Amino acid sequence: MTRLSKSDCLEDLRRRILSTELEPGLDLDEARLSEHYQMSRTPLREVLQRLQGEGYVVMSENRGAKVASMDIAVLRMFFQTAPMIYANIAQLACENRSAAQLDALKLAQLDFARAARSSNAAQSALANHRFHAVIGEMAQNVYLLASLARLQIDHTRMSQTFYRPAAPAERLLVMKAIEQHDAMIAALEAREGALAIDLTLQHWDLSRDRMERFVRPDPLPVDVISLKERRNAL
Repeated sequence: MTRLSKSDCLEDLRRRILSTELEPGLDLDEARLSEHYQMSRTPLREVLQRLQGEGYVVMSENRGAKVASMDIAVLRMFFQTAPMIYANIAQLACENRSAAQLDALKLAQLDFARAARSSNAAQSALANHRFHAVIGEMAQNVYLLASLARLQIDHTRMSQTFYRPAAPAERLLVMKAIEQHDAMIAALEAREGALAIDLTLQHWDLSRDRMERFVRPDPLPVDVISLKERRNAL
């Protein structure tokens, strides 16, 4: 691999974590990463420390670095907090957005629609990440933006499930997400705060159940009758 700068390495590791190429909780082998990025250990550790500050990785003195996991406590906070953060950002984005930011959002939407229609789960999740990050920038609130950035790490990782439809009905939900993005852009352009909030919450509800399957996957098939007969035979 071509030798990368620290900024390029940082961006690539963000991408690999968000796309779950590097899975939640994965131990990161610094020697292997150093070889992969053609980078010495000192600048690599600076990159990892930056990622730790952003919430992508966790570092400890004795165990090195690992991709931030998503345990039950974190996921519970995520599902409680996400709609509040997104709704407040939508309101402020309506009030503070600029014409240039609207243009950036429309470009992000083109990338998202293209990825979603191609059924590429990783690219769709990353494009969706960018779309909502632009709305976060529109809000112009440093406190909410910091919360959104951390929230989006877990949202993007979990949304791989949403963008990997297993049935035609689920495929329709992905197409609905494209339509909702377009409606959100129109509401932001018109500075319709109440409508933007309503659309944002509808958008959250659209993917929430599918994201919960990341945490609660379908159970393994079990021969219930056989188990019942076996229990009665004891």
